[in-house]
Amino acid sequence: MGTPPSANQWWLDRAAARSPIVQRSRDRSIRQAKQIVDAAIDLIGEKGSSFTIKELAKHAGIALQTFYRHFSGKDELLLAVIEEVVGESMVTLEALAQDLPNPLDRLRFYITAIVTSLDDESLSALRRFITAEHYRLHQLFPHELSEADRAFTDLLIPEIRAATDAGLLAPHDIDASAWLITELAMATFHHYAYATSKPPPGELAESLWQFCLGALGGTRTDPVPRRRRPPAKKPVA
Repeated sequence: MGTPPSANQWWLDRAAARSPIVQRSRDRSIRQAKQIVDAAIDLIGEKGSSFTIKELAKHAGIALQTFYRHFSGKDELLLAVIEEVVGESMVTLEALAQDLPNPLDRLRFYITAIVTSLDDESLSALRRFITAEHYRLHQLFPHELSEADRAFTDLLIPEIRAATDAGLLAPHDIDASAWLITELAMATFHHYAYATSKPPPGELAESLWQFCLGALGGTRTDPVPRRRRPPAKKPVA
């Protein structure tokens, strides 16, 4: 069997590199690491991040020493969970946007999907976990979290560039604009992850889009039909 697919290889490479038998069994090591992270995602959905490593090992069906061959501790595991969820969400968004007719529609879909995902109550535990842990872990793993966030920025850049080339947008700086939109979308997501009251996600998403559109030098657009929601268990952000 080959290496399992993943939206990115950052945390998988780190986990595999910790294994003393990495040269002989990298694929097996990566599969075990993915098994551990998937088990952590399951537990987070049930009880947040309050689980113990012993509980995780039992849920994943592994020995404790197997966990420590791949992760130095719980914080590194939680970092891997965020990287995995964000990375897989970006892969899902890109796939869902493939049939949209132009770069402006794809850009709109990417930006609004961050907020419309707030409408899915089945993702509330994982959404709150990401909000609670993201900035705490950023103090410990600033480079790794910045790279995870960059995955969304990298979705935006080619669409902003294509829309600019088509005369639909006029940003001052494409890369800087994509980064600022990422930060704004993330801040909106994190703000409403714990909010007890919030506007309808569709209205909030439209407001966010129109603000970003104006910042990019575009003109107001009419709403487009909503895309299919990304699969449950993987929130967007």
